[in-house]
Parts: sequence; C-alpha cells; structure tokens
Amino acid sequence: MRRFLEMKQAGERIVALTAYDALFAGLLEDEGVDLILVGDSLSEVMLGYESTLPVTLDEMIHHAAAVRRGAPESFVVVDLPFLSYQVSVDESIRNSGRVLKETGAQAVKLEGGDPRTCQTVEALVTSGIAVMGHLGLRPQSIHALGGYLVQGRDEKEARVLAEQARALEEAGAFAVVLELVSAELAVEVTRALRVPTIGIGAGPDCDGQVLVLHDALGLNAGFQPRFLRHFAKLGEAARAGVRAYAREVRAGTYPGPEHSFGREP
Repeated sequence: MRRFLEMKQAGERIVALTAYDALFAGLLEDEGVDLILVGDSLSEVMLGYESTLPVTLDEMIHHAAAVRRGAPESFVVVDLPFLSYQVSVDESIRNSGRVLKETGAQAVKLEGGDPRTCQTVEALVTSGIAVMGHLGLRPQSIHALGGYLVQGRDEKEARVLAEQARALEEAGAFAVVLELVSAELAVEVTRALRVPTIGIGAGPDCDGQVLVLHDALGLNAGFQPRFLRHFAKLGEAARAGVRAYAREVRAGTYPGPEHSFGREP
C-alpha cells in the first residue's frame, strides 16, 4: 500500500485491471500490472447475472483464491459483495477476514462514503484489514441511483462526493476508486487526497486507471460505453478460432496424423 502512495507522490500512474481466474491473473502479473482487482463485476462477466447484486461472498472468495494462485506476487484487492458489509460492522470484519484468510489477497474494496460506511472502513483498518473505497457510480446501489448515470455533475452532488472522498481517507482507506464521475470532479478529488484515486470513466487525471479486463480486450463487443477503449480484439479472434475448429472437425481434417498416437511396438 505504501508503494501506491509513493507512486502518487512521484506522479507515476497506477495500472489496475480486473481478473477472475488464474490464467488471466498470471498474464497480468507477467505484464507488470500494479494492482489486480477481483471485482464483483464477475457476477455479470463470469456468472451471467444482469447486475453485481446476486454474486455471493463464497463466489468472490472462490474466484479470488484462483487469482491469487495465478498471480502469487501481485497486489490483489477483492470486492466485498452486496450485503456482506452493509448489515453490521462485526459482520463486515468477519466477512473481510474470511476474504483475506481464504484467498491470500491483501485488501478488500467496498462502495460508499457515508458516515456509516466510513465507520465500517475505520473498524476494518483498525482490525488490520486494508480497504479501498469506491465512489461515484456504485453498481451495488444501481436501483437507488436510478441507473448507470454519471455522478457528481451538479454542484451539490460534487460537493457531497468530494466530502465523502476525504472522509474515506480519514477513515483509513488506502485508495479510492472514482467510477463514472465528471473529469473536473475527479481532478478536484485527486488533488485534495493524499491517497491515490483510481479512475474508471472519470477522465485522464486520476492517479491510476482500472478497467474490466474482458472489456479492455474486446471480449465483450456489445459493451461499448464512452469511457471504454478496446486495446485488443480478442472477441473477433475467438469467434474466428471457433469457426475454424468447427470447420475442420466437420471436414475430418482435425485431428490429423500429427495429432494422433500410435500403438506401442
């Protein structure tokens, strides 16, 4: 965590991406990604749900443990899923402790910056659990927010969000994700905080950036929000590969002799 603070102070951008399995996690570690987030977006990306709400704590732990096995040297942060930290402080500590003990991850992430959430953050940090905050669009509160809308555009909302960011820092959060907020507000918050901000749909001036890996690699071609750039076109390549495989199996050209085994003499 000290490393991320030093990166902010030195003006070095923090590279973060999500991962949900050992194979992709190992790839991210090999390529020097600074932080791997096991996001509750696995609810949609990996499990096929329509939102982040259905994913369970056990499912988050299952995937996070796989990520740790694939990337044993990386800094791994795990999202606390819906209702795993909102009920009580004691339950938050218990669930967060499970995450760290059963996965080997270094930190958890939770959404919100209201006084109750900040109290939870402070209790977790006091218990020795590192916490990343999350403000702006909060997918676990999507129904209360009225949809996937840019947050903090009017002055009142912006003031509240900036105050919550400072409150999270004071509660002990080591970083704050800013999701889908105006670029101007992201600059203001980033300059006001000692801890780094990690942006997603928050403009270019946060201390770091995070994307869902499958989105960044173009595996989910139907998802194209304004903030997303496809850094590869793996979806197209995968479809072409599947078509080629099916074509050769149907034609009897795969497997060939070079893919077969003979009898022992």
